[in-house]
Amino acid sequence: MKKLFYLLLFIFTVALLYGFYLELTKKQNHKRVACQEKTTTFEKIYSNTPIKEAIERLKTDNYVIESRIEYSHYMPSHLITVLTIQKANTLLETVLKSHHTHTKEFSNPLLIDYYIYENDKEDKGKKNANAKEYAGYVVFEFKLDNQLLYKIQTDYMDTNANDLEERFKCVLDSFLSL
Repeated sequence: MKKLFYLLLFIFTVALLYGFYLELTKKQNHKRVACQEKTTTFEKIYSNTPIKEAIERLKTDNYVIESRIEYSHYMPSHLITVLTIQKANTLLETVLKSHHTHTKEFSNPLLIDYYIYENDKEDKGKKNANAKEYAGYVVFEFKLDNQLLYKIQTDYMDTNANDLEERFKCVLDSFLSL
């Protein structure tokens, strides 16, 4: 009986220590830029090589914007009543102008390709209840010479899209910090 007690105590101790080990060694998911902590944000750097050249083009107003909005399909769209692509582009241009530092001409501009997605809360394909908490998300791709350099997706939470400017700033701050 005494041996069984020591065996159980040993197994319990090993399991407890293993649990502590897993907790201490699990990967922390830190964000590169503080604003990325505010909402769910994913980013990927595809190519480091021309990043500095791309940032230079952004800072000198040498960019082209391609944009679209994907309104909800399964539920009545609220975003369609409060946001047009022209309004979104004007908002983005305002944020971009705040990063303009000087003027210089380039033959190949930076392509900023983005879309705004309205969260379709009645979509039966939603994986969990958390997928219904955000109002939508924005996805930005930064391309130079038809090469994808950087892609970022970040949620916006306000159904009236009042926090879009803040999310646009976060996207640009993230790109400029590369």
